[in-house]
Amino acid sequence: MDAKIVLSLEKVTKKYPGVLALNNISIDFLEGEVHALLGENGAGKSTLIKAVAGAIDVDAGIIKINGQEYHEMTPSLSRSLGIEVIYQEFNLVPTLSCSENIMMGESVGSSIFFNSKLVDAKASEVLKQFAVAIDPKKLVQELSIAEQQIVEIAKAVSKNIKILIMDEPSAPLSVAEVEIMFDIIKQLKQKGVTIIYISHRLEEVFRISDRVSVMRDGCYVTTKNTKDTNRQELIKLMVGRELKESYPGRKNPPGDIALEVKNLTGNGDKNISFVVRKGEILGISGLVGAGRTELAMLLFGAEPIQKGEILLNGQPVIIKSPLDAIKYKIGLLTEDRKGQGLFLEMSIKWNISFPIAGRISKYGIVNTKKEDEIARKYKERINIKTPSLLQQVINLSGGNQQKVVLAKSLAAESDILIFDEPTRGIDVGAKQEIYQLMTDLADNGIAILMISSDMEELLGMSDRIIVLCEGKLAGEVKKDQFEQHYILDLASGTH
Repeated sequence: MDAKIVLSLEKVTKKYPGVLALNNISIDFLEGEVHALLGENGAGKSTLIKAVAGAIDVDAGIIKINGQEYHEMTPSLSRSLGIEVIYQEFNLVPTLSCSENIMMGESVGSSIFFNSKLVDAKASEVLKQFAVAIDPKKLVQELSIAEQQIVEIAKAVSKNIKILIMDEPSAPLSVAEVEIMFDIIKQLKQKGVTIIYISHRLEEVFRISDRVSVMRDGCYVTTKNTKDTNRQELIKLMVGRELKESYPGRKNPPGDIALEVKNLTGNGDKNISFVVRKGEILGISGLVGAGRTELAMLLFGAEPIQKGEILLNGQPVIIKSPLDAIKYKIGLLTEDRKGQGLFLEMSIKWNISFPIAGRISKYGIVNTKKEDEIARKYKERINIKTPSLLQQVINLSGGNQQKVVLAKSLAAESDILIFDEPTRGIDVGAKQEIYQLMTDLADNGIAILMISSDMEELLGMSDRIIVLCEGKLAGEVKKDQFEQHYILDLASGTH
């Protein structure tokens, strides 16, 4: 018996000024399948999601739900048909609690009055599925990026869903949290829920999907049974050319110690000590809440240090603010590049030159010629793809936004760079560029600390790995000890 088609797009087209975002797209999605949707940034995946969710109007084509044709889709109609979307950019209310976000729009209890205890209880039931200790009463703005992602997923699965669209849901999650999410997906699939899964992590696609569709430049390329294809074929279909997915080799060994941390305590971390050498990529691993980003914030001066010592090139320094960190040539590429790393409404040039505005100014007036030279230099050096340096950063792809964040730190002449989830939400082609840039920087003597939840990335890029568990250093893993289960054992505190 053939599987039932629950969602069908027929010749769907969407145009923006100068861009054909969706070009005559036709795809079917089956009941109870996990259907992966792949493509580079700019392929049209996000536009397709928004069309199905009713967030945008399409210019032509038909959307069919269970055989019923819809020439116009609205958010309320989409939700009433059982469609829920977990967007890559969170759709949460920061000033409300986790439980209020999860149960938003739901009728809870029989009273006309808001029953906070009942709402908290219902939300707790949903959160229990994730085996993560998140207080339902806690405000969303107080959560980490990974915890916010779990709340987003919990919010979606709490509804009576028929079709769940997940856009890069695993990006901020550690390996353990991803496994929990996969269990949830399996449960939903058994209930007949259709999952449309968008991810740049191909290992996940092969792990959980039944079929995979590829898009490129706004066009539909093909759909394949996942078991009948392989990584290289999918990469070629996505980028339109052969692209070897690998980690660049290193030319130079690490040198002298650039950064030494002794018994660093603060921001939830306790007595953390380690060193990183010039030209070394030090990976930082750990589960959600382990204290990885918290450590980055301490080193960058964004959170106060309670005790401990930081030494640069053997000399103790005091870092009380990001300005101090920049002065000591420490740069941070934040996990939340849009919320913390960029001024989205400002130009590429403005973003790159902002940290060094004092250096290129006289009497409070920026030397625009110098600003142009510096912005152009780093645009060309790290290949930021844009028609103009005056382009607003919000209009760039995820990979190019990440390059602008990197350009800021390079313009500030950083000797130590902290990359927090450097390839989150970035397509396979852009990933290779970021990896090559990081390798080139290390080969030129830059010390790199790389926080990553992507185990393949950690193992492929790092010279050494330190593992955090509950705000403490759980262990250090040398290159010849690299093994996923060993690192997970350290991260979970079982080793």
